[in-house]
Amino acid sequence: MRTRLTILLLTGSLALTACTGSTEPAGAPAPGEPSSQSAVPSASRSASPSASPELDEAATSGDATPSASPTPASVNPVSLPALMNKKYDGRNLRLGEEIVRTDAYTQRFVTYRSGSLQISGIMNIPDGKGPFPVLVLAHGYIDPDIYANGQGLRREQDWLARAGYVVLHTDYRDHASSDTGRRTELKMRLGYTEDVINAVHAIRASRLRFLDKERVGVLGRSMGGGVAYNVLVAAPGLVDAAVVYAPVSSDTVDNFDRWIRGDPDRNGLDERIITTYGSPRRNPTFWRGVSPRTYFDRITEPVLIHHGTSDESCPIRWSRKSHALLRRAGVDADLVVHPGEPHAFINAWPRSMRRTVRFFDRNLDVA
Repeated sequence: MRTRLTILLLTGSLALTACTGSTEPAGAPAPGEPSSQSAVPSASRSASPSASPELDEAATSGDATPSASPTPASVNPVSLPALMNKKYDGRNLRLGEEIVRTDAYTQRFVTYRSGSLQISGIMNIPDGKGPFPVLVLAHGYIDPDIYANGQGLRREQDWLARAGYVVLHTDYRDHASSDTGRRTELKMRLGYTEDVINAVHAIRASRLRFLDKERVGVLGRSMGGGVAYNVLVAAPGLVDAAVVYAPVSSDTVDNFDRWIRGDPDRNGLDERIITTYGSPRRNPTFWRGVSPRTYFDRITEPVLIHHGTSDESCPIRWSRKSHALLRRAGVDADLVVHPGEPHAFINAWPRSMRRTVRFFDRNLDVA
């Protein structure tokens, strides 16, 4: 895969948001979502989760200087630095039964391995011989108890396949036919990030000839936008470009406060998280370690952010902050503001998708 010379920065909220896919209702996300703060990127300072607890309020909210290369011995296993140090072995991408055949592509059930887990998903394969560039899609929050294979981002799946891209939509662990992860919610849903990273590795390890393994991008929506941010900081250079729609905050404290803290429907998840890791005020180091903005200076891919001004689930101020921090970190990041658009996008959606395809065409060198 080509390595990008321009450093891009994409703000990512942690892999646990309550925002949902383009056509799903907003649900309750996992730890970490509301409010946006800033982070001054600088590779000179260490920011491993075990750093000094004497950080001030700015550091707690994600405004402190990020680190570039945490050492394994000092890393909290539940953190983005832990994902940075992890060895990924995504593999065994398998095509299953045909789900539907359209005038432009065929949709197939797929599975692949993410560590010890088997993850399910769907793949839209354009008609023709290929090889076709590939986009991995990360959906927004949908209650795993009601989630169905390939749910979320249905409009995007169709549009992108018709534009000539193979689309691999991952279900994530705990969803549809995927294996169950261990303590996924308590681990801040970082396992979803692993599943997307391993999806890319599974693509590259595959012998499917219609896949162009050198041209791979990622698109995430809402919670999936946070997952995309995590992928970019945990595995710089893994993909060629990223697009996020209506993403959650890149500061996990924001997301936690908005969707987890004090929510009686979460069965005490907020208390379990605080008991396990400490509150944002008492253990700011942990919360910085699970906030992608802390590590924006690691991003090496261009990022395009779409957000509507009438988003009722993920406030546009989050993306404005993330975009500013990405640019400050030297990332090739653009924010497209869509006046009056809600979380799911309505009138501006076709226009946004045309721009998204142009962005991927340019950055994946699609003729």
